Amino acid sequence: MVRKCGRFYFLFLFLYVIFSFSNCDMYFLELIMANDLDERLKYKDTFIFLKKPEHRTPALGNEYSFIVLADIHMEGGSLESIKELKNIIIPEQVKFVVVLGDITNNHSENDLLLFLETVSEFDVPFYPVIGNYDILFSNWDVWKEHIGSTRYRITGDTASLFILDSANSFFGKEQLDWLEREIRNTQGNTFVFTHSALFASGLADIHLLSDIKERARIVSILRNRCNIMFTGHLHKRVLNHTGGVQFISIEDFKRHNVYCLVNVKDYDVTFSFKSL
Repeated sequence: MVRKCGRFYFLFLFLYVIFSFSNCDMYFLELIMANDLDERLKYKDTFIFLKKPEHRTPALGNEYSFIVLADIHMEGGSLESIKELKNIIIPEQVKFVVVLGDITNNHSENDLLLFLETVSEFDVPFYPVIGNYDILFSNWDVWKEHIGSTRYRITGDTASLFILDSANSFFGKEQLDWLEREIRNTQGNTFVFTHSALFASGLADIHLLSDIKERARIVSILRNRCNIMFTGHLHKRVLNHTGGVQFISIEDFKRHNVYCLVNVKDYDVTFSFKSL
């Protein structure tokens, strides 16, 4: 028994050291208190926050822009930085904003409600992605009550947006089956957004999908069918291009105030990184 306790202590200490030097904060209780993916995926096609039909079927046209930011972790100056986005968003040009998960920082309802209240004042829709911090403890119940589904599709006149749930660091077969079916019926440009990253920036990165087979499958699904897939979670900028798809991980908005501006003109899609 003493030997087993010693081994457990060593393992705990090892994990603590690894997470202490990683690039994203980690709650150990997250490992045992996070909500189950299957439970969330059953709650589909429900839009509570995106109430307006035009937010679910936006008129984008052939020339438009959109903004992507990651890992807000609502605390400190994050709220004021989000408000500053108002100064750069011209509704006639920027049609929507996507937030790549970890909206909350203290896994609290107040974090989420403050975010929703703030972005509701914008003239363009915000599409929220669920992150690992957003499912801690009872936070899934909060998300379900105030936002709705964690996996959904937005179908505009000239583009399709796929928001995927990878908050548990995997997609699951059912979700990838859904993506594979849905992406066959897209017209125009296609963009995919999720929280967990597919590609690492170095050997020290541990905040990736837990199943490398899923990474291979999603790359296969998106091959020559998707323009860009956006991810967060790494708190670093990582760019990869494979299978005709650009994969972009964006550094956290909380510390860097960096966002990705995407410009679309017909099938010509370009992107650049901006700082507030």
